[in-house]
Amino acid sequence: MKTLGLSAYYHDSAAALVIDGEVIAAAQEERFTRRKHDAAFPMRAVQYCLEQAGLQMDDIDHVAFYDKPLLKFERLLETYLAFAPRGYKSFAQALPIWLNDKLFLSNLLKGELAQFGDRALGDDRLLFTEHHLSHAASAFFASPFDEAAVLTIDGVGEWATTTLAHGKGSDLKILREIHFPHSLGLLYAAFTYYLGFKINSGEYKIMGLAPYGEPKYAQLIREHLIEVKPDGSFRLDLSYFDYCTGLTMTNERFDRLFGAPRRTPESALTQREMDIAASLQQVTEEVMLKLTRSIAKSTGLRNLCLAGGVALNCVSNGKILRDGSFEHLWVQPAAGDAGGALGAALAVQHMYKGVPRAALGERTDLMQGALLGPSYPQAECEARLHAAGANFVVLDDEALLDRVASAMADGKAIGWFQGRMEFGPRALGARSIIGDARSPSMQSVLNLKIKYRESFRPFAPSVLKERASEWFDLEADSPYMLLVADVTERRRHELSEAQRQLGGLEKLKLCRSEIPAVTHVDYSARVQTVDARTSPRYHALISRFEALTGCPVIVNTSFNIRGEPLVCTPEEAFRCFMGTELDLLVVENCVLMREDQSPALRIHYADELEAD
Repeated sequence: MKTLGLSAYYHDSAAALVIDGEVIAAAQEERFTRRKHDAAFPMRAVQYCLEQAGLQMDDIDHVAFYDKPLLKFERLLETYLAFAPRGYKSFAQALPIWLNDKLFLSNLLKGELAQFGDRALGDDRLLFTEHHLSHAASAFFASPFDEAAVLTIDGVGEWATTTLAHGKGSDLKILREIHFPHSLGLLYAAFTYYLGFKINSGEYKIMGLAPYGEPKYAQLIREHLIEVKPDGSFRLDLSYFDYCTGLTMTNERFDRLFGAPRRTPESALTQREMDIAASLQQVTEEVMLKLTRSIAKSTGLRNLCLAGGVALNCVSNGKILRDGSFEHLWVQPAAGDAGGALGAALAVQHMYKGVPRAALGERTDLMQGALLGPSYPQAECEARLHAAGANFVVLDDEALLDRVASAMADGKAIGWFQGRMEFGPRALGARSIIGDARSPSMQSVLNLKIKYRESFRPFAPSVLKERASEWFDLEADSPYMLLVADVTERRRHELSEAQRQLGGLEKLKLCRSEIPAVTHVDYSARVQTVDARTSPRYHALISRFEALTGCPVIVNTSFNIRGEPLVCTPEEAFRCFMGTELDLLVVENCVLMREDQSPALRIHYADELEAD
């Protein structure tokens, strides 16, 4: 059975193809259109999925959409009625969009998909799953577990903002829900807005900023903004927020509570913003731990799956794992709305049509390392690079690994483009920028001269799976960079008393460990464990680097610049190379040196970048 899953019209549109329980292909539309978080119908992602499987649209048995628009419209109407007459301006803006497009989404989808084939897309072929069920299905059915508790947390779906489900075999049942407007995801988004970052994009900046601050406002948040019960269920005091009916996330009462208006985007960050970020992160972790402890106690289950945008909070994930309420934790790598496309397809296959789950064999899960996007054969890469005006040499595998490992050891920053593109927000060694984790300057070089982003943002380590516990306090695998763990004590550097007293961004200057480029100011790291079976060339490269330096850890960050999606094609990799200070670009077996490129192809767009 062939099922095409879709998510669209909010943010991070995507398409995913599942055949007989196997995940064949998945990609976000942004990677093709180059519009970050593109919400449009995923035309090119659909085309890619069909081409990857050698199928036509007429071959598809079912198309599954990741939420139910009528339930969302019900929530919109009931919310505005509940708050009337407040919010009329917001209601007047939203209603025409719904009446023209979203309310009749079935017809809109049928029209978009009609261009891919002649076979009529009747109501028996076009199916809709509830938003949080899509999230839950993306986590459980792709996981290694035959039975597990499934927790999904995001901003809001139709009504649900948090759900608990029980998955067993090919069955998945929602057991409990927390409904809008009470939402941990929207609380986090409100602070993202208040601190001057982009909603649905800048939340991870809060997580990265938090270790620079102290949780001085945590009690204020607990007393005024969120009431948390012992079982982790919660309610928000809506008098501080404007997202139900307004055009902003917070209001003047929120400003008064924190003693100042919203930070102007792109303005200088102060210790106050860092302390607020630390406070929000602490409260978020408390809620997550109470929820997971309660779920473990009430279900008696030992496996936990996570999905929804809040599941991308890898600091919380790491604490859930270390807490020990569950023995095993698995997080969907495309935990946000993009992953809903995959979940919708899996839900239709297993729950609606009764397709058995695919056997794992020697695989750790069904996600193929999240390497589900397009790839480009060597000959095509060469042709595309030649057409773009690039100068390069082609090396065999051994020479390539030697060249790149040596370049990293020499302090070079490298664009690494290999195999199938990642699905989800993390670069995992296919579309990555890599460097030497031992370099004290690599973190600032990558942030300021290559990524063109804020200096405080940390970078992740890629470590050989078999060496991970020697460098990080991590006993589990973390293939998708969704767990934070501390650098082990024996790899840390002792700080003087004066150094420990430094505050704010002054902490950035300190060399805390043997791998300072990936050690955050609180000694933590967002770890990716690299498995030779899933990522053989990436594993071989890190192994070669270890043979050269004795260190099995390298820096890994996404191959893009601020405000742009991850690169998808060889041309995009070359363009990013020519617009940054990267020293070396590797596209499959093609190696490009900066000094060999024509100065006429240099791109100067650092000052024109959008905020991310």
